[in-house]
Amino acid sequence: MKVVVMGGTGRIGSQVVRKLSAAGHEALPASPSIGVDLLTGQGLDEVVEGADVVVNVANSPTFDEASPDFFRTSTDNLLAAGARAGVGHQVVLSIVGVDRVPQLAYYRGKTLQENLVREGPTPYSIVRATQFFEFMDSVMSWNADDETVHLPATPLQPMAGADVVDAVVGVATGAPLQGIRNVAGPDIFPLDEIGRITLEAHHDNRTVVTDETAGMFAAVHGDELVAGPDARLAPTHYRDWVRENR
Repeated sequence: MKVVVMGGTGRIGSQVVRKLSAAGHEALPASPSIGVDLLTGQGLDEVVEGADVVVNVANSPTFDEASPDFFRTSTDNLLAAGARAGVGHQVVLSIVGVDRVPQLAYYRGKTLQENLVREGPTPYSIVRATQFFEFMDSVMSWNADDETVHLPATPLQPMAGADVVDAVVGVATGAPLQGIRNVAGPDIFPLDEIGRITLEAHHDNRTVVTDETAGMFAAVHGDELVAGPDARLAPTHYRDWVRENR
């Protein structure tokens, strides 16, 4: 099976390419760094020619009001190129609860992307994942100084990037879902507690201050980003992962 991975040189995409290749598939990474541009369409027709599946894990370069335009243009271009090439399955990586947080521009962009894929010309699958373990250090840096880290108590159900990769590969190598598969970590934590677990694992003596106005996730009210009972739970626990990756 030939699988083209858009964003295939990034954190998740490169792992998807490796895992597909190890399983015997012809997996091709595509990104601007190797001459494939989703926004201009450069190189798209060439890279998707003969592809059975296209996996889109490409991300917007910003999280602000420009992100919906990125997802609209890039998704339109990819769907059109896939239709011209006769691609049989479009797979997109999205976010659990993405359509329940319209106050965030980036989430509006991802919701738009999902809708375009759903209404597009090709059988599709949407994999919605929760926040990645690997991004927690960045989240904590948004409102931090030498003594404190300010975080809201937003409930999250994060998962390891490797488990996200497994979920994407599993869907990409199966029949189109014509719907959504939710995947999530095994544990639910308030974000401020995740901060304390992370600092302890890193032997960092700073204090976490619960601050409901701090950072992007302050805009999330309630459990919008927690997976429901239909989600497939990944095996990796955050406490174990952060100890091993400190």
